[in-house]
Amino acid sequence: MGKTIAVANQKGGVGKTTTAVNLAASLGVLEKKVLLIDADPQANTTSALGFDPDNISLGTYQALEHENRASEVIFKTKSPNLDIMPSQIDLVAVEIELVDKTDREQMLKRSIAEIKDQYDYIFIDCAPSLGLITLNALTAADSVIVPIQCEYFALEGLGKLLNTIKSVQNIHNPNLDIEGLLLTMYDSRLRLSNQVVEEVRTHFQNMVFNTIIQRNVRLSEAPSYGESIIMYDASSNGAENYLNLAREFLEKNEAIQESI
Repeated sequence: MGKTIAVANQKGGVGKTTTAVNLAASLGVLEKKVLLIDADPQANTTSALGFDPDNISLGTYQALEHENRASEVIFKTKSPNLDIMPSQIDLVAVEIELVDKTDREQMLKRSIAEIKDQYDYIFIDCAPSLGLITLNALTAADSVIVPIQCEYFALEGLGKLLNTIKSVQNIHNPNLDIEGLLLTMYDSRLRLSNQVVEEVRTHFQNMVFNTIIQRNVRLSEAPSYGESIIMYDASSNGAENYLNLAREFLEKNEAIQESI
């Protein structure tokens, strides 16, 4: 059965979508079967993989509302071994429409239960909020990756997110683990970037991925072409960073599986 990983941080602009898209694509290139769920009404993940959100009629909204089965709202991407459950602006209505439903936090978990064994890994790209959609993602997930940008306000709000994760563990999902904290937007020329890396590693130690995602122009360009960095420019530093992250992720998870 596939492992489900939420990519979450209520701060915007920290590299959530970039990480979700490119880590998923990298694992696909490494011959893992991967599903990427776009759980953000902004639908940046959807457009980053070449889909026009304005033309999406089936996706995460229908899965959360249980209007369609998960298998009916999943589509193949151009990237090897990578499927997507796309999003569009209608997803924002879920916050209101699910609020009165019983077990509203379990809707996504129930929806994807039928397809979990078809994938090695399922990634959920969360919105920059701690609302009901993100709560559904954390309830459905086995673990969570938290991107942290190497900038001045890096740790701002991180305590709130970790408290939310702890609350989800206590109430909805006792098996939820923190997969790791991922340092993003790193610029080795800046003293501040190095200070943030040192501070995060000092505070969180083994919770932090060894791989650091550097600032890279090609990473920023790739979404406008509807491609992952692996498809857009496999020789770039960005592609190398995410392939290294994918290898580190696999090494950790395969070691855990062998110990079970």
